[in-house]
Amino acid sequence: MMEKVNQLKAAFAERLQNVADAQELETIRVEFLGKKGSVTGLLKDMKELGNEEKKAFGQLVNTLKNEITEAIAEKTQALGRLAIERQINSMPDFDLSAPPVLDRGSYHPITLVQRECEQVFRSMGFTVEDYSEIVTDYECFESLNIPKHHPARDMQDTYYLTNGQLLKSQTSAAQNAIYKKYRRALIEEGKPIKAVFPGRCFRNETTDACHENTFFQMEGVMVDKNISISNLIFFMKTMLSEVFKKDIKVRLRPGFFPFVEPGFELDISCLICGGEGCPSCKHSGWLELCPCGMIHPEVLKAGGIDPEEYTGFAFGLGMTRLAMMKYGIADIRDLNSGNLRCLCQFTQDA
Repeated sequence: MMEKVNQLKAAFAERLQNVADAQELETIRVEFLGKKGSVTGLLKDMKELGNEEKKAFGQLVNTLKNEITEAIAEKTQALGRLAIERQINSMPDFDLSAPPVLDRGSYHPITLVQRECEQVFRSMGFTVEDYSEIVTDYECFESLNIPKHHPARDMQDTYYLTNGQLLKSQTSAAQNAIYKKYRRALIEEGKPIKAVFPGRCFRNETTDACHENTFFQMEGVMVDKNISISNLIFFMKTMLSEVFKKDIKVRLRPGFFPFVEPGFELDISCLICGGEGCPSCKHSGWLELCPCGMIHPEVLKAGGIDPEEYTGFAFGLGMTRLAMMKYGIADIRDLNSGNLRCLCQFTQDA
């Protein structure tokens, strides 16, 4: 019996020495340690031995099994190191004295504006959240006080999927989830809900200089006791002054949005034409930038928040139009065109 153990041990050592890759090593492992492997097969011969011999032979087999297991583990590590060395050796030489490559990539202007806005809102205590682009009808409409067959749905020509879900037509679709995520901290710890959640939105729009079927927004909400319109105006003016590095002329006018009451449209004086009128602002001198208002009580209820005790504001900042104003991009369609001659101008801001 001892001779069989020694023969098997020698056979394994010979096979292991010639292993070339991990796949072959796995084959050897199964051959020796598998359920039908050679080591397991040794135990079948124990029925011919006496009790004392069985005990001694069992210990020998277990010792062999442990030795083979350890040897395979060591070989696995060695093959891994060898693969890394081969990869390193196959790489071309890197010349530290070579001049830098000047043709580098650049961030998209919307990415630059989004990061800047996120930084501004973080400095004011807001968290930055992310949310899916594919949402349910409840998230995008019903939780926002827009029940089925409500005429307000006609304001958004929405892309529906065959499974009943839809491509979100507004970042407001994340509101309900945000309220539910932070309501316990609001109610039990008195921490206000302050969050922004940027994202891509989709609508079946007829495209022109100021409309696209794919665009970016940044939703923002704040919920606490005694929140008013004054808080909304303060945060929006602070954000705009930080982004544009100067005071921006704004106006508030009444606007209807089912998830806020009262609702407003926050417009900024068109920076493309200086307020004189151009295709980007529909020749009005003003650009609609941010629908906003006080969160509707029904929306707070849907999020598990008592509207008798808490109030809040919400806004939907148009990131695409903000990028147009900041960088003087006259046609919104340029942003989704993939035109590198246009988009690579922002390399210096990357």
